[in-house]
Amino acid sequence: MEHQYILESVKLLQKDFDLPSPPEVISKEELIDLLEPVVQQLLNRDFERLLQICYRVDLGESRLKQILHESNPEQMCRDLSEALVNRQIQKIEIRKKYQ
Repeated sequence: MEHQYILESVKLLQKDFDLPSPPEVISKEELIDLLEPVVQQLLNRDFERLLQICYRVDLGESRLKQILHESNPEQMCRDLSEALVNRQIQKIEIRKKYQ
């Protein structure tokens, strides 16, 4: 079941982040690995767009601030990528639960 949620998350994140098409079978960790360099680039070059995407994904302002202010700088992109993936999966799970 989680695999299904990850695949749906890939589709949603591809729209926002212009991600390349991943393999048919992808783990949560591999999705985070795929997202991380894109988040890094946005963090460095288009912070406003990154904030818009975080808002659209509904990451939550407090979670975003926590990552931006408390994460180790070398770990920040990883933490943000992981939070985005986790939030997408959570949204899909909630949607399925209440369908």
